Amino acid sequence: MRHLLATLAGKAVKTVAKLRGGGSALPGLVAEKIDPNFLPRTLGNLPQGVIVISGTNGKTTTTKMVVELLQGQGLKVFTNRTGSNFTRGVVAAVLGETTIGGKLEADVAVLELDEAHAVHFVKLVAPRYCLLLNVMRDQLDRFGEIETTAGFLRQIAAATTEAVVLNREDPRIAALADSVTADRVLYFGLAPQLRSMFPSDDDMRSGSTSDASARPAADVVLSACEGASATFTVGDRDIDAELKLTGVYNIYNAAAALALARTVVGADVDEDALLESLEAVTPAFGRGESLTVNGKPLDLVLVKNPAGFRLALRSFPPAGFSTMIAINDNYADGRDMSWLWDVDFDSLADAGVAEVSGVRANDMALRLFYEDVPVRHVDTDLSASLQRFIALEPDAPKRIYCTYTAMLALRRELGKLTEVEVVS
Repeated sequence: MRHLLATLAGKAVKTVAKLRGGGSALPGLVAEKIDPNFLPRTLGNLPQGVIVISGTNGKTTTTKMVVELLQGQGLKVFTNRTGSNFTRGVVAAVLGETTIGGKLEADVAVLELDEAHAVHFVKLVAPRYCLLLNVMRDQLDRFGEIETTAGFLRQIAAATTEAVVLNREDPRIAALADSVTADRVLYFGLAPQLRSMFPSDDDMRSGSTSDASARPAADVVLSACEGASATFTVGDRDIDAELKLTGVYNIYNAAAALALARTVVGADVDEDALLESLEAVTPAFGRGESLTVNGKPLDLVLVKNPAGFRLALRSFPPAGFSTMIAINDNYADGRDMSWLWDVDFDSLADAGVAEVSGVRANDMALRLFYEDVPVRHVDTDLSASLQRFIALEPDAPKRIYCTYTAMLALRRELGKLTEVEVVS
């Protein structure tokens, strides 16, 4: 009875909150207050269990890929598509998919979870599988030292019951194998010639990539990538793929998604369907998402840390594009933006930057000044800056590098001008 009341009340609050444009966590709060066991009751009965995906970068895109790969294998998948990756956000997402009686019609749940909140989640619902991506210096003001973040992920690995998939190229992630109690530990990784493209925080600090000789064998290896073309080595076979994803970091995330999907489906995996699904995946909102404004492409590229920004600049050559950079420092972005000084902006020097905006526009402009990158306008008002960016050079393709909350604000503004997928 308590579960039924929680479902009905949560659904009612969710409907009202949606009409008022409210937040996605409130329905979850109400449901949890009525039934503290709402989440384990709902997710605990799924035939294929729960999959948790966590790490500092790439969660949203990788989760989207895993969902589509598993759907291509015939599974009915529940996911928290809004990216609301706190426990109450997951409850709210569940409320949107359950029947009036509180049953979730799905085979498996694939959940993107914030590193810290995942610790609370796994105490309620033990995942059957988990995929742990990386540990970078994101949001040190939230979690403190980088080892604290690694400690959160360690608890997820320890709580997982069947199989854990780890990034063997990140030393802090690979080290989590010691705490796994599940039967299987699998890895995804890079061919040696690609390792310098994806430096860990330690590699960036030392200026060189660490020794690869002691790394474990990987189930899936990204062996080559050029633009959207990629080769993945699975066992002794090379699989060539033409992806719709942009950005080399997303292509490495594809190796992670392949490794997890193969682990979940097991010996019955349909390799042809797996490749077909992978090639059909489009970028998640704001992660290399391409919109059309005035008949020209406008790309939104999320940036959160020095390694990610460097890879984004490498992935998207600036020639022929008009460029804007929008930097906010709200809680969800992380308040410390000193990492901007660890990014090499040389590639923007010739074409320059048309607009620098966001709360920390002046800090970004100062950084570009010391890199000899010409900047046309600096304006902390995102809306005004976006309008000017679009009005100037209307025939040029455009690209915006943006932090998380700046990306959300820009998508809202762009929704007034063009078709923008609503994620709710």
